[in-house]
Amino acid sequence: MNRIHAVILDWAGTTVDFGSFAPTQIFVEAFRQAFDVEITLAEARVPMGLGKWQHIEALGKLSAVDARWQAKFGRSMTAADIDAIYAAFMPLQIAKVVDFSAPIAGVIDTIAAFRANGIKIGSCSGYPRAVMEKLVPAAARHGYSPDHWVATDDLAAGGRPGPWMALQNVIALGIDAVSHCVKVDDSAPGIEEGINAGMWSVGLAVSGNEFGATWEEYQAMSAQDIATRRDSAASKLYAAGAHYVIDSLADLPKVIAVINSRLAKGERP
Repeated sequence: MNRIHAVILDWAGTTVDFGSFAPTQIFVEAFRQAFDVEITLAEARVPMGLGKWQHIEALGKLSAVDARWQAKFGRSMTAADIDAIYAAFMPLQIAKVVDFSAPIAGVIDTIAAFRANGIKIGSCSGYPRAVMEKLVPAAARHGYSPDHWVATDDLAAGGRPGPWMALQNVIALGIDAVSHCVKVDDSAPGIEEGINAGMWSVGLAVSGNEFGATWEEYQAMSAQDIATRRDSAASKLYAAGAHYVIDSLADLPKVIAVINSRLAKGERP
């Protein structure tokens, strides 16, 4: 049938870890531990969605971070510096990721509804395999288990914004056409991944990195504050190429219904 057969889901900020705090906080700690250089949580969020080595590299190129690095060391960050920060990052992230493994509100019911409709559940992440091997079973204990998952360092071709992790899910799940897949992500590189893979690409404006609030902070916000942050996040996701932007995964079924009607008319991503 000419309909959606699979969803390819990101992890932090999409299915688990509302606000995507597990990776961002650890970047701050890793810079501090490795080189006694301070970065802000907002800076740590800027390259979110990339593989973690590439994320550190991108952070070093931010003008404010580079200025601090130049002031401390008299030079810009080198590949050896990135390696050292990554070496500090990995054990911190492996130890911490299980604390952020609970599914976001609505995820379990949404996944169950997809499966009842014959939709397969793929997933991929900017996390390396060593982190995913801790996160996947921890999320399973909370009730979330996708049909397949791919880590950012699993494929020689690389990670986001390239299409390879999303396409590996297509192969593993046996999906007949990329146009029958929806890639869902809360970061710009993850949206670009879906576009580059030829899929429908859906952004999450509230549950993830761009909104950048804990569940408790979100619940305490005024309607105006939520609208302002949602609009800012949605703008970044649309700019990355998202076909649709919604608040969280719980809103995805209604988008899939719209996409199915477009597919029935012969439309493609």
